[in-house]
Amino acid sequence: MSERLREGNLLLAVEIGNTTLVAAVFQGDEPVAFLRGATSELISSGGVSPLFLPFLSRFPGLCDAVLSSVVPTAERAVGEWLEGALHREVMRVNASLRLPFLLSYDPPGALGSDRIALCARASMMEESVAVIALDVGTAITADVLGSDGRYMGGIIMPGLELMADVLHSGTARLPRVAVTLPGEILGHSTRECIQSGVVWGCVSGVEGLVSKITRWLEDEHGEQEVRVIATGGHAPLLARLLDGTWRIDEHAVLHGARYLFALNRGASG
Repeated sequence: MSERLREGNLLLAVEIGNTTLVAAVFQGDEPVAFLRGATSELISSGGVSPLFLPFLSRFPGLCDAVLSSVVPTAERAVGEWLEGALHREVMRVNASLRLPFLLSYDPPGALGSDRIALCARASMMEESVAVIALDVGTAITADVLGSDGRYMGGIIMPGLELMADVLHSGTARLPRVAVTLPGEILGHSTRECIQSGVVWGCVSGVEGLVSKITRWLEDEHGEQEVRVIATGGHAPLLARLLDGTWRIDEHAVLHGARYLFALNRGASG
């Protein structure tokens, strides 16, 4: 089965995260237009149509869609609306699809669709080497593929916004601060101290995990090379502070969803 969409075919790929929805129309293997919106608006009354209808009206030849979502209510709303608009079943990214890697997860259906799509993208970009796939969003996830294409496992930790939220909601006096790049490692006000703690704490946590995972892959599994791919809303921010050369792929989940569509349904049209 072809792993590329036929040139000229249009495909809508949708990624619904806890905070943000991002969608792209692919022509062949390349995105030609993007759409962004707040996930919270999708589950409000009539929230899907005002967002998608003007966007899809630009692509009258579009008839297929693939959906990755970590928010069940938004997934239902968007999936049902798209199926009504396109008159075609929308492919949902999940562990039951044909995957380009060997999955080992308990139970398989519990692995988030965003993580599945990201692993698919990582397997496509980094063939025959071990890869750590990071998604730096509301939560930070790290999923690992061996050079033989096996899923080795993963890690989930709080993201920057969650850290900032908990410091505010779990204390009596600490304010909710915007997550921005701190000027120095040490703050000189409560807000600066929180910003520095959240950002640098996250940087150190991610660096430490990547270092430990890399050593584990090398020492326990004999991997000769380990690469890192990172995506998610805060990946560019962290990339400016992290040591090492990491591949930043802003739309990795969308590309991975497109790849899974092509792998499972692309050749049948």
